[in-house]
Amino acid sequence: MTQNKRTPKPSARPAARPTQADAEAAVRTLIEWAGDDPEREGLLDTPARVARSYRELFEGYETDPRDYLERTFEEVGGYDELIVLSDIRVVSFCEHHMLPVIGRAHVGYLPNDRVVGISKLARVVNGFARRLQIQEKLSAEIAGAIQDILKPQGVGVVIEAEHSCMTLRGVNTPGSKLTTSRLLGVIRDDSRTREEFLRLVNGHKM
Repeated sequence: MTQNKRTPKPSARPAARPTQADAEAAVRTLIEWAGDDPEREGLLDTPARVARSYRELFEGYETDPRDYLERTFEEVGGYDELIVLSDIRVVSFCEHHMLPVIGRAHVGYLPNDRVVGISKLARVVNGFARRLQIQEKLSAEIAGAIQDILKPQGVGVVIEAEHSCMTLRGVNTPGSKLTTSRLLGVIRDDSRTREEFLRLVNGHKM
C-alpha cells in the first residue's frame, strides 16, 4: 500500500518586532491582570516608563558583544602574565521569571601576543548580561567570546549573583548567591595557572 507523503510546510517567517505601542499595551494588560487600573493617575504613564526601561535593560540584543574585542593592542612590553578584571557589575534578567539577577563578574585571560582595553571586557559582560539569561549560559558566552576573538592561552570567568526569582518569591532565601565559572585553555588545564587565577579572584573578594 502506497502512503501519501506530506509536503513539508515552509518555515514560518519571523514575526515583526513589536512596537513601543505594543509593549505599552502589554504593560497595561499586566497592570489590569494584577488587579489595578492603568488609567488612574499614578499609573497613567507607567506603561511608557516600563517600556523605556526595558529597552535599556535589554540593550544587549542591540549589539554583538564580540565586536568590542576586535580592537586589540600588541605593544605589551613583553607582558605574558594573567590579566584579571574583578567586580564587573552584572545586571541581567532570569529567562524563566524575567526577574532581576544582580551580581559581579570576574574575568581573566592569559594573553598570547595581544591584549584588549579593560573597558571592553566590562562591555562584553554587559552586552551578554543585558538579555534574558541563565547564569551558566552567561558565563560560557563571555568566556567563549574572549577565547574566540582574542585567542589567548586561556580564559577564566567567575560570576556570583543573587537571583530575585529565589530571593523575592518561591523559596524566599534572601542573601543566597549562585556562583558559576567557565575556565578554558591553560586556566582550566594547568593547575598552577588555574590556582593563580582563582587566588586573584578570591583574594580580591576578601
